[in-house]
Amino acid sequence: MANLVNEQELFFTAFEPKTANRYIMSIDGIPSYLIKKADRPKITQEKKRLDHINLQRYIKGKTVWDEMTLDLYDPIVPSGAQAVMEWVRLHHESVTGRDGYAEFYKKDIIINVLGPVGDKVEEWILKGCQITKVEFGEMTWEKDDPMAISLSIQPDYCILNY
Repeated sequence: MANLVNEQELFFTAFEPKTANRYIMSIDGIPSYLIKKADRPKITQEKKRLDHINLQRYIKGKTVWDEMTLDLYDPIVPSGAQAVMEWVRLHHESVTGRDGYAEFYKKDIIINVLGPVGDKVEEWILKGCQITKVEFGEMTWEKDDPMAISLSIQPDYCILNY
């Protein structure tokens, strides 16, 4: 007796992977089109060791949301460097030496991952993000590559809505 093959199983098309180039990231003060590359949220679950006679057991320690890296384009107008420095100045003003309040320099960031027709298929909300490092890139006479900015941010915590 011959095996009957179900057409639905043979041509399975319900699987559609998310692709890395379909996303929109929203940061107050930085236009979305300047964001060239971004990490997705990363989480670390610390472990605690419990020693008992000849045994070691482990339990969950603190949950840590890891630092994320963003790469930005730096066009002439609007200046990517100027947009980043406006946020940096909320952390620390170089001219006066004044540090800012967390309420002003911490921002919420939204990442929307898009499906093939532009619909939102995943939404992350990164709460309380602050800048931990900015690299404005290098200048060289050897290449004519576009200038870019690398930005490290630290969220307090992240929420995956859907």
